[in-house]
Amino acid sequence: MSPQQQQYVAANGAAAPDLFRVQSDNVTYTEEAIESRYVYRDSKVIRNDGQYTVLPTEKVYNFKTVRSVPRVGLMMVGWGGNNGSTLTASIIANRRNLQWRTKEGLQSPNYFGSVTQASTLKLGIDENGQDVYIPFNQILPMVHPNDFVLGGWDISSKNLAESMERAKVLEWDLQRQVRDEMAQYKPLPSIYYPDYIAANQSDRADNVLPGTKQEHLEKIRQDIRDFKAQHGLDRVIVVWTANTERYSSIIPGVNDTADNLLQAVKNGHSEIAPSTVFALACILEHTPFVNGSPQNTFVPGAIELASREKVYIGGDDFKSGQTKIKSVVVDFLVNAGIKPLAITSYNHLGNNDGKNLSAPQQFRSKEISKSSVVDDMVAANPILYKKGEHPDHIVVIKYCPSVGDSKRALDEYVSEIFMGGRNTISMYNVCEDSLLASPLIIDLAVITELMTRIEYKTDDMEEYAPFHSVLSVLSYMLKAPLVPPGTPVINALSKQRAALENIFRACVGLPPQSEMMLEHRAF
Repeated sequence: MSPQQQQYVAANGAAAPDLFRVQSDNVTYTEEAIESRYVYRDSKVIRNDGQYTVLPTEKVYNFKTVRSVPRVGLMMVGWGGNNGSTLTASIIANRRNLQWRTKEGLQSPNYFGSVTQASTLKLGIDENGQDVYIPFNQILPMVHPNDFVLGGWDISSKNLAESMERAKVLEWDLQRQVRDEMAQYKPLPSIYYPDYIAANQSDRADNVLPGTKQEHLEKIRQDIRDFKAQHGLDRVIVVWTANTERYSSIIPGVNDTADNLLQAVKNGHSEIAPSTVFALACILEHTPFVNGSPQNTFVPGAIELASREKVYIGGDDFKSGQTKIKSVVVDFLVNAGIKPLAITSYNHLGNNDGKNLSAPQQFRSKEISKSSVVDDMVAANPILYKKGEHPDHIVVIKYCPSVGDSKRALDEYVSEIFMGGRNTISMYNVCEDSLLASPLIIDLAVITELMTRIEYKTDDMEEYAPFHSVLSVLSYMLKAPLVPPGTPVINALSKQRAALENIFRACVGLPPQSEMMLEHRAF
C-alpha cells in the first residue's frame, strides 16, 4: 500500500483519531462540530491631505464546522473530455492501487498536483523550535477523492473508456487496466448551442438534449435529482470542464437580474449560454456549481440568483500552468521593486481545448481570463506604476494537433531595473495540460463541499450563516477569480494560498500563519 493510501485509511477509517486537537478556551469539539471563537485583526486606513491615519481593528467571528463528511457526488459537464476522462481513470487507479509500466519504470498512482491531497501546511513549532507540518486535508474533515461518486454530461456519446483513448493522455498500460470499468460510464446527454462553441466541435455533438432552453433547464435539474437519489448521495458538486464558450452579451432586461434571466430562459433568448443554463439548474437544485472555463457563465442575474438561494458558485477558468507561474513571477518582480514593462505569452497545444480555442470568439474568452492575472499586483505598487499605467500584456494561443495534450508555453518578461536598465526573463514550459488541470477539479470539489459545512456568526448576528455565495476562497485554483460584487480581486498566488490556509486555521481557532519567527530572531 502506498504512503498516500495509508494516509487515506488513517484519515477516513472509522477508528482513526484526530491528527491534532487545539487546546484553547476558544475552541470546542463536539461529536457534531468544531466551534471556534476567532479574533480577526486588521487595519483601517484614513487618508487626509496626503497623510494616513491607521486604526487597528478587531472583529470577533465564531466559526462552526460540521465534522461528519457526507457522501458526495461529483458531476462534470464535459465528462467525456480530456479532463473528465483523465480524472475518472486516475481516481479508479488510486482506488485500486494499480501500477503500470512506462519507459521510466513501474509507476504508482498518486494525487500530485492537488493542493488538498498532496501539499502540507504548517501547524506550528515543536519543543525544539522546529516547524511541524501536516497534510493540508487534515486541517479540517474533508472528503477524499477516492470516495467521490462520479457522473456527468457530454455532447459526445462515447463512453469513458473510448473518451480516455481519444484523449491520449494516460499511458497505455494504465488505460488497459481501467478500460473495463471506464466503459461502464456513459455521459448523460448535454446542452449544445452551436453558436457558443467553435464550429469544429460539431462532429462530437451526437449526444445532445432536444427541446427548448427551459426544457434543458428542467432536464438538468432532474438529472441532478436522479443522480443524487440513485447513489444515495448527501451532496452533489457540479464542475464545468467542457469547452470554452464565447462571451455572452450583458443585456438589460435579459440577464441583468435573476428574474429577468429566468424569464429569458423561458423565452429561449439567444444570449443564454449552455454553461449558464447548467449554473441556473444547479442553483435551483441548491447544488454548488464551479465554472472551470473562461467564459462569463455567471452573468449578473446568475450571481443574484445564487445569492438569493444561498448556493455556492465559483469560477472562472482552471489555473494550471502558464497563468499560475505568471501570478508568481509578477508578484516576485513587483515586490522586489522591479517594474515589468511587457509580458508576452505564447501557447500551442493539440488537444480538443486547443482546437476549440482556434475559433476567434472562444479565444477571446481565454484571452480575457489570462490577461487580467497581473492587475492587482500592478495596482499594489504606485511607486513603479503611475495611475492608469500597466505593462503591455500579449497572449497568443495556437492549435498544433501533433503535440496533443503536451502544451508548450513560452513567456517573456521584460522589466525596468536600476537606473533605466532592462532585464529579460524567458521561460519555456512543457506541461501535460490535463494532468495539471484534473487535480484542480478535485481541489475545487473538495473545498467547495467543505465550505457547505462551515458557517460563521459575528456578535451582531443571532444565528450562524454560510459564507457569501460567490466562493472567492477558490481563487487559488482559478485564472479569473469570481468575487462578490464590489470586493477586490486577488490574483497573487501567495496571497490566495495564504487566504485558503488561514481561513481554515481560523475554523480550528489557530492564528493566521506568520513568518515573523520572533522566537528565532528576538532572544
